[in-house]
Amino acid sequence: MDNGLNSRLGMTETEWLRHEREHFRILVEVTNAVISRQNPAELIAEIAGTIREFFGVDYLSLDLLDPASPQLRSHAVHFLAGGSQRSNTQIPRHASLADQVFRSKNMLLAGRQELERLAQESGQASQLATRGFQATCTLPLIAGQRVLGALNLAHNHPDAFSRYNLSLLQEIAARIAIGMENALAYEEISRLKDRLASENLYLNEEIRNFGSFGEIIGESAAMRAVLEQVEMVASSDCTVLILGETGTGKELIARAIHKMSARKTSTMVKVNCAAIPAGLLESDLFGHEKGAFTGASSQRLGRFELADKGTLFLDEVGDIPLELQPKLLRALQEREIERLGSHRVIPVDARLIAATNRNLMQMVAQREYRSDLYYRLNVFPIVIPPLRDRPEDIPLLASYFAQKIARRMNRQIDSIPADTLQHLAGLQWPGNVRELENVIERAVILSRGPVLHLPVNELQLHLAPTAWKSAASPHAAPSELPQLADASEAERQKIIKVLRETNGIVAGPRGAAARLGLKRTTLLSRMQRLGISSHDISLRAGDE
Repeated sequence: MDNGLNSRLGMTETEWLRHEREHFRILVEVTNAVISRQNPAELIAEIAGTIREFFGVDYLSLDLLDPASPQLRSHAVHFLAGGSQRSNTQIPRHASLADQVFRSKNMLLAGRQELERLAQESGQASQLATRGFQATCTLPLIAGQRVLGALNLAHNHPDAFSRYNLSLLQEIAARIAIGMENALAYEEISRLKDRLASENLYLNEEIRNFGSFGEIIGESAAMRAVLEQVEMVASSDCTVLILGETGTGKELIARAIHKMSARKTSTMVKVNCAAIPAGLLESDLFGHEKGAFTGASSQRLGRFELADKGTLFLDEVGDIPLELQPKLLRALQEREIERLGSHRVIPVDARLIAATNRNLMQMVAQREYRSDLYYRLNVFPIVIPPLRDRPEDIPLLASYFAQKIARRMNRQIDSIPADTLQHLAGLQWPGNVRELENVIERAVILSRGPVLHLPVNELQLHLAPTAWKSAASPHAAPSELPQLADASEAERQKIIKVLRETNGIVAGPRGAAARLGLKRTTLLSRMQRLGISSHDISLRAGDE
C-alpha cells in the first residue's frame, strides 16, 4: 500500500483496507440494485433506497434528459422523519442544477453559501435552499458518450460530501448510468411492442369482420360494393362474369359466390382456359369417347359433367378460341353437351362463373369474340378494383398474408410496423394482390423476429410509383374495363325486374326479398342506395 497516499488520507493501513472493503460492498449493492430492475420507475426507487442506506442523504432526484423536449423528467424522493415523499415532475433544463454538469460533464458540489448563490439562477437550487439543505452534490449520468441525465443528492449536514465518498459516488453514478440506459431502452422496446400489438389486434379484428367471405379481405368502399354484389348474386343461379386485372382475386370471388350459393355442397370445377392448348380445350370441357382421336384410349368425362349440380368456373374465358365458342354457347343456352366422338346429348346442370382480365367488348368489336357468347356471359358482371385503387385495404391484406405465410413456415410474425404499412399503401402494385402476397412472403423469410422486416429501399426500386403503367396488361387497361357504376346499374335493374314480377311486394314468402335471397331490411337498404322508387317499379319496359 502507498504510505504517502495513506498519510494524505489520514488513515492507517488497516483503516484504509476497511475503507476499501466498505466501498466495494457498497458498489456491489448498488450494482445489484441497478441490474435487478428494468423499469425506470422501479430502478429509481431501488437506487434511492440504497443510497439513502449508505450515505444518509435527505433528498435524491434523478433528472433525465428528453431529446425531444427542453424539459427534464425529474424523479425525486425527499426523505422525512416519518417516511418519504416522492414526486415525478418536469423542470426546465435551464433552471436545473443538472444543466451545468451537462455542459461540463463534471460533478458539481455546493455548500450552503454556494447553493444560495445558485438559487438566484436555478429554480431547482432555490427549492433545495428553501427546504434548508446544507450541501448538494450533482453528478452527470454518462453511458459511453451519451449524457442521460444527472443524479442530485442533498443533505442536511454541511460536511456530508467529503473527499472520502465523492470518488465512490462518481463510481456509483457510472453504474446508475449504465442501468438507466438499459432501463430506458427496455421502456422504449416495451412501448413499441405495445404499439405493434395494438396495431396487430386492430388488423386481426378487421380481418375477422370479413371472415364470411373466406380469404377476401377488404373494407374499402370499392370492395364493399363488390361483396354486396357477391351476396346478392350468390343466391340466384345466373351466370356471373368477373372482370379485373391479373392478381386481383377473381378466383376468390368465384369461390365466395359458390360457397354462398345453394350449390355449395357440390363441387366447384375450375378450368384455366389460357393454360390449356386450343386443341385440348374442347376435350377438357366436354369430354371424349374412347377412340375419338389418337391417344383417346378411354372415355373421359369433361368439366361440364364433373360440375353437374355444382359450379363451373371458367378462368381467362377471353382466351377461348373463336372456333370453340359456338359449342360453349350451346352448352350455356341448352344446358346440354356432346362428348367428342359421340352424338349422344348429355344434360348438365352447372352454374357458370367466368372471369377474364381482357376487354371482351373490344374483342367483340374487333370480331375476336362472338357477341352472342359475350351477352350470354355478361348477365351479372362484377368488376374487381385493382389494388392501387383501394390502398386502405393494403394493411389488412399485408397482415393477413404475414400470418398465413408464417403459419405455413412454422414462424411467428406478431406485427408489422406502421411505417412499413404506410409505405406499402403508397405503392402502385401492378401485380395487385398476388404481387403483394409474394412481397410479404419474402419479408417473412427475411424476418428474424416476431416483427415483419421489409427491405423498404429494395421494395421501392422493385415497385416504383410509375412501374404499373408500363407493366399493365396489354389486353385490358383499367380504363377499358366496365366500371363499378355499370355493375351497380345491373344490380339496380335486377332488383327492379324482380320487384315488378312481385308487383312491388318486398316481404313475405313470395316477395322480392325472398326471391333474391335477401333479408327484407337488406333489400330495402339497397333499394334506397340504388335510388329505386315506386315509380321505377310501376314503369314497364316499353314505358322506359
